[in-house]
Amino acid sequence: MTPRARRAFFSLIVFFSVCAVLGSVLQRKVGAQSSEDESQIRDNLKSFADVYAIVEQNYAEPLTGDKADNAIYDGAIPGMLRVLDPHSNFYDPKAYARMREDQRGTYYGVGMVIQQQGNKVYVITPYEGTPSFRAGIRPGDIISAIDGKSADGMTSDQVAKALKGPKGTHVQVTMVREGHPQPLVFDLIRDEIPHPSVDLAYEIRPGVGYIHLTQFQETTAQEVNSAIDGFPNLKGLVLDLRGNPGGLLSQAVEVCDHLLAKGQTIVSQRGRAYPDQVYTATHGNGGKTFPIVVLVNRNTASAAEIVSGALQDHDRALIVGETTFGKGLVQTVFNLSENTGLALTTYHYYTPSGRLIQRNYSGVSLYDYYYNHAGALPSNSSNREVKFTDSGRTVYGGGGITPDEKIESPKSNDFQDELIYRSAFFHFAAHYLANRTVDRNFEVNDAVLKDFKDYLTSQNIPWTEADITPVLDWVKVEIREKIITSQFGQLQGLRVLADWDPMIQKAITFLPEAQALEDHAHKVLAEKAEARNGAAQGVASQQQ
Repeated sequence: MTPRARRAFFSLIVFFSVCAVLGSVLQRKVGAQSSEDESQIRDNLKSFADVYAIVEQNYAEPLTGDKADNAIYDGAIPGMLRVLDPHSNFYDPKAYARMREDQRGTYYGVGMVIQQQGNKVYVITPYEGTPSFRAGIRPGDIISAIDGKSADGMTSDQVAKALKGPKGTHVQVTMVREGHPQPLVFDLIRDEIPHPSVDLAYEIRPGVGYIHLTQFQETTAQEVNSAIDGFPNLKGLVLDLRGNPGGLLSQAVEVCDHLLAKGQTIVSQRGRAYPDQVYTATHGNGGKTFPIVVLVNRNTASAAEIVSGALQDHDRALIVGETTFGKGLVQTVFNLSENTGLALTTYHYYTPSGRLIQRNYSGVSLYDYYYNHAGALPSNSSNREVKFTDSGRTVYGGGGITPDEKIESPKSNDFQDELIYRSAFFHFAAHYLANRTVDRNFEVNDAVLKDFKDYLTSQNIPWTEADITPVLDWVKVEIREKIITSQFGQLQGLRVLADWDPMIQKAITFLPEAQALEDHAHKVLAEKAEARNGAAQGVASQQQ
């Protein structure tokens, strides 16, 4: 078999594997497909194979290399799944490997975030405690060679692949750093690189813990539990789920299990191909409670909405911020041929009160669904399903989690967008630290601001005092965060941002309200329990 034919053959195997999974799932539903339906599916698959064969043999250009794979991976399969819903997804070998790496939360490499800017690949930040960090690699370093081979023209994906490898193996990385006339050569030994989902957890106020949770992966519940247990005298918690796209359902359940009372419902899932399932808190918080404020925004989705919805329905937390994304579909990942995978929607999930969080996607383009989803939300709450929390508060389904208290995300102007687009703060930090160091008490004073303005001018980035003055606090914190990150590591930089972030600071002020909410919920539940006990005793008396 020629290489060309072999690629086509394997592509077809993958396509038919996807079809087989879809067929097996559909056949599990009540009232399996009739023989007429199965015959029609076979005919349709044969028609596809015939079309592919004609294209492969007669297209004006040979279907070689990636073009053959893309016809299946980026064409036929995504086109088929897109008809179903926006979240069923196919993973080609590269994407499947990346997804599994994200779920595990670890990989083997040198531990740095890199980004391609123009024809150069920059180090954005080395992860603390990794080979890159220990070797002294800094944000702003340009990767010029790997193992003596020039990195000119390489993409960030190609560089990342070259840096990864088996634990204990060596890789030599050559860097160009501003302020150093000669390239710097680092001999790094690859190691297991943890990629935690909790990237920041610290006491943001005396007795007030702050946890930023980026996603739900295999280690998330353990990380969250360790962070909570690590606060010495916890009197309140801000759980930041902004921008959290979700992840593993099991980890969302475990996080809730640590915060809710034993026996409380966390989430239920219902589908037509599998039995319905209800998840409850099996361990519970052991009576250890404290006020919780959960901070969300329009990009809080999926597993993060499960946590938000469960805590809200049980009056365990006050939800603040913006209405969340609205993803109430659960995907099961099926392993396919050739190291590929299929994430297929198999369930809808419901919060404890019975809310379906999924936003309407019928007749909506993928672009609008993902990037303009505010327009797809119901125009007012009267068009949404009404449910009630444990204490009787009204909550709504059908369009994400509506916050109890609204906090708008700060809006940027054109000048701010231009500075971010040009990575002005990132490159200024490397320029500023080229011939100096700073201590942890570094602040942005007038002299630093002048240096920054001079740098903007040198880079042909237009600015005026009228541009900078209205956003001066933001400019200062962006400069300080990048310089502190470069000098002391990513965690210290993230703390700089969190200590300033207006949404976080506003969320902290709602902790007394969160405490009052929980106190009221305990009172209502106690009254309900007393009423049930009284009714049970009355029935027992009548039976006697």
